[in-house]
Amino acid sequence: METKQLAKNGYALWYYTQGSPTNPALVFLHPAFGDHTCFHHQIEPFATDYHVIALDMLGHGKSQVQRGNVTIEKTADLLAEILQIESHASAHIVGVSLGSLIAQYFAYRYPSSAKTITVTGGYSIFGDTSAITRAQSVEMLKWLLLLLFSMERFRRYVVSSTNVVAAEREVFYCATQHFTRRSFRVMLGMQKILDKTERTLPQPLLIVVGEHEFSTLFCNAQAWHIRQPQTELHVIPNAGHCANMDNPQAFNRVLKQFLQKHS
Repeated sequence: METKQLAKNGYALWYYTQGSPTNPALVFLHPAFGDHTCFHHQIEPFATDYHVIALDMLGHGKSQVQRGNVTIEKTADLLAEILQIESHASAHIVGVSLGSLIAQYFAYRYPSSAKTITVTGGYSIFGDTSAITRAQSVEMLKWLLLLLFSMERFRRYVVSSTNVVAAEREVFYCATQHFTRRSFRVMLGMQKILDKTERTLPQPLLIVVGEHEFSTLFCNAQAWHIRQPQTELHVIPNAGHCANMDNPQAFNRVLKQFLQKHS
């Protein structure tokens, strides 16, 4: 895997590529607090048929913001630049949790640059998201209390609620080491991503949810599919919030079928 960076004033976005640049582009966007290693079960298998591009989103991994008021939503604009640099007019975009929100935001801002969207452990950034926002507020209160005492306790709590497979919890835990208190400032851009207007993105959409996903997100995924029956919905067995990590065999099979259908 080749390590690259898109340098800007006061920060850089790091990304990683594998596979032939002549193949269709496939972009992986990781969950909050993680980094590109959250796709360690996907990068190599998909690099056979795709030019895989995995990001460390702003405030995560190596992509730390040292100065300026740059926040997480800027990742979408930087991804557009990366596709140009890598000579791709468009790409399949796969996001997990926070990454799935950025994936939708990118597809909305750059519709011709997104071939398909895959949302795993996420929800629509459009329309009424108040139920999810309320659930997240409770979770964020827990994070705050943990942060007052220790980043280590915060990281361990996040890991325990993200993966159901012990080995994958350790992978995610290692990924969280780059996420610091300073990184939370970058996350303030989340509100810029959400749009209360009811919209339907034109790109083919795959909705993936783990069998052991948080109940609010699980129910939301089903309701989303009912509202937009043209979407595909798949429940991954024996998997939690990061279904791509907990059950990569099932996740990869579903994703490959979806991508082949829309290639």
